[in-house]
Amino acid sequence: MAIVEHSDLPPLADVIEPRFWSGVSATDPATFTIDARIFADRTAPTDGALARAMQQTFDRVGLVHVVNTGLTELVDMRALATLVVETEMVYDGGSNPRDRIAPNVYEVGAPLGAWLHYHHEMAYVGTSTKVIGFLCKDALPDRGATYVSDSVAVTDAILETELGRKLKDLGVCYHRNLTDRDAYVGKVEYGVYNHWQKSFGTDDPAVAARKARQQRLAVDWDDDRLMKTRYYCPAFEYFEPLGRNLLYSSLADHGMWFDRWPLVQHLPYDQRPLHMTFGDDTEFTDAERQQWIDLYDRFGTKLDVAVGDVVIICNYRFAHGRPGIHLADGEARTLGVVLGHQYDRVGVRHDAW
Repeated sequence: MAIVEHSDLPPLADVIEPRFWSGVSATDPATFTIDARIFADRTAPTDGALARAMQQTFDRVGLVHVVNTGLTELVDMRALATLVVETEMVYDGGSNPRDRIAPNVYEVGAPLGAWLHYHHEMAYVGTSTKVIGFLCKDALPDRGATYVSDSVAVTDAILETELGRKLKDLGVCYHRNLTDRDAYVGKVEYGVYNHWQKSFGTDDPAVAARKARQQRLAVDWDDDRLMKTRYYCPAFEYFEPLGRNLLYSSLADHGMWFDRWPLVQHLPYDQRPLHMTFGDDTEFTDAERQQWIDLYDRFGTKLDVAVGDVVIICNYRFAHGRPGIHLADGEARTLGVVLGHQYDRVGVRHDAW
C-alpha cells in the first residue's frame, strides 16, 4: 500500500499534537490498580473476591487496571473483563474499521504510528457504550502506554471557559464520510477510513441507511455511493450515578484525528472521513482546539500495560487515548477491545449542571 510522502503532510505548525498528561498521573494509580497475585480465585469466578474487588473499584473510581494476571490468551482476559463488563455489545455502526481478533474481542482499528486523541467511545452516534475494556496480548517494555483522562475534572474545568459555555449552549455535530467498498476494488484506498459496508455490517445501502437512522444519524448519499452522515447532539451527557452532566465529546472526532494517518492526512479537514463542528455548523478556532486538547491532557493518567493486563474504563467518567507507537523488527503491541453495555444517549438534564 502506498504511503503519502512527507511533503504532502500538513505543516507541523498547523498540527496540534496531544501530550496526554502533565508527566504526573492526575488519578492516583493506587486507587484503581489491582494485583491479581493476591487473590486465590484468579480463575475469575463471578462470586469470588477478585470479582468483588474489581466491581467495587470500578464503581468507586470508574477505572480498573488488573495486573499480574498470568494470562496470555485474549479469551481468558475477556473472561476476567466480563466480571465487570457484564453485557457486551456488538460493534455496529462504529467509525473505526474494527475486526474481531477473538470471540467478542475487537482490534483497536487504528494504525499504531498515529496518535489517538482522547475520546469517549462511540460518542458520535445516538447509541453509545457505557464501558470499554482493553486486553493486553502483546506489550513493549519501554513504551506503548495507554492514557485515560478524568472527564469529571475536565468537565469542571471546561465549564469555566468560554469554550465550555459554547459547547453547553450549541452542542456539537459529528460529520462522517463512509466510503463504498466496491468503489475501491483494485485501487489504493486514499482518503478511506471505513467503508459503510464494514461499519454497518451489510452490503445493502438501504439497510445501512436504516441502521444509521436508528442511531439518530441524518443520511445523504453522494457520488460513488459515499455515505454522508451527521449527528447533532449535546457535547455533554447526563451520568445518573453522579447526578450530573459530564463532558462526552472530544476532538478525536474532528478532522485533526487524521493529522498523522497515512493515506488520509493529506486531505483538508472538511474532506476527511470524520469532522466535527459546533452544533450550529461553525468551525472550532485553532485556539479553541488547543484549549480543548490541553484540558484533557491536564487531567491525564498514564497506564503502563503488560501482557495479561486487563483495563476497564467507564466511558462517561474517563476518556482514553494514546501517542503513536513505532515498532522495531520483532516487536508487537496488541490490545484487544471489549465493548460493554449499549445504551441510547439521553443528552443533558438542565437541572444537573
